[in-house]
Amino acid sequence: MPIAYDYTRIDTFRTGGFGFLLTTRYFCNLMRNAPIPLILTIMLGTACQKGNSVDLRDKGAQLVVEGMIEDGKFPTVTLSRSLDYFSKIDPEQLLASFVHGAKVTVSNGITTHQLREYSSDTSNGTGTCFYTVDTANILSAFVGERGASYTLRIETEGKVITSITTIPEGRFSLDSIGWKRVEGPDVSKVRLFVKVTDPPERGNYIRYFTSRNKEDFMAGLNSVFDDKVVNGTTFEIPLDAGVDKNKQIEMGDHQFFKRGDTVSLKFCNVDHGTYDFWRTLDYAYNDTGHPFSPTNRVTSNVQGALGNWGGYCVTYKTITIPK
Repeated sequence: MPIAYDYTRIDTFRTGGFGFLLTTRYFCNLMRNAPIPLILTIMLGTACQKGNSVDLRDKGAQLVVEGMIEDGKFPTVTLSRSLDYFSKIDPEQLLASFVHGAKVTVSNGITTHQLREYSSDTSNGTGTCFYTVDTANILSAFVGERGASYTLRIETEGKVITSITTIPEGRFSLDSIGWKRVEGPDVSKVRLFVKVTDPPERGNYIRYFTSRNKEDFMAGLNSVFDDKVVNGTTFEIPLDAGVDKNKQIEMGDHQFFKRGDTVSLKFCNVDHGTYDFWRTLDYAYNDTGHPFSPTNRVTSNVQGALGNWGGYCVTYKTITIPK
């Protein structure tokens, strides 16, 4: 049985898409020309303290978990080591940061499946390693289901790493997507809008991604929101276009699409732990353009390491904007 996995999404953060192997890079590329791994930026975000002084000395590599499970898909996990901010970042060092030979299991409370390690080249030529379904032991394998919780356990280098996530029910309902022309001389620019219904129960969270003309799914600069203000209502909000955080972003037009674009939206209900991780990481990216603000603290839901183990309840919608 082949692995039901879209290898085009094993890439840098532009994969954004959660069917995805998170990323090996993130926001610190604004601080240096070379792209910087998420494994480093998580370390930097958690290291920031109140005050103006930041100790950038190498505190030693820390284990970083990047894992997800979507409804209808197998779990996927990457395991790597954080890198020192001042170290030279190149493809070889990124590849060397992956942790091999770990015992990685995922349990749905009834069945436990041990994931198998794989490697692949990404579309930009950088190698990556990850753990996902063991096709040689398919009888114990399972895909994600809405409303179910999943326990991740990793044994490596004498350490035990654990985390629990839930794939929520689709309580935030994506009713429709549309577009509006952006006022100004450029009549080709449009803004994506969505109509969403939130139920009376509080505590619902969303993360979203967009794809333009069948390109990779990418998360927006602010990719998550909750229902504190909109609880129990039907509302319409604009959604920025997803961006490749591995590239220099031209602020001002990054949020728009163009007439003639075919736009796909990946709309994901997530639990609070996953929401909080991406909320704080997005904030760290956007806050004055660097991770060293005293207010930056990235929230991990993993015990014994840094990172995130997240469950995603996914809805897709596509719209073609007429020329």
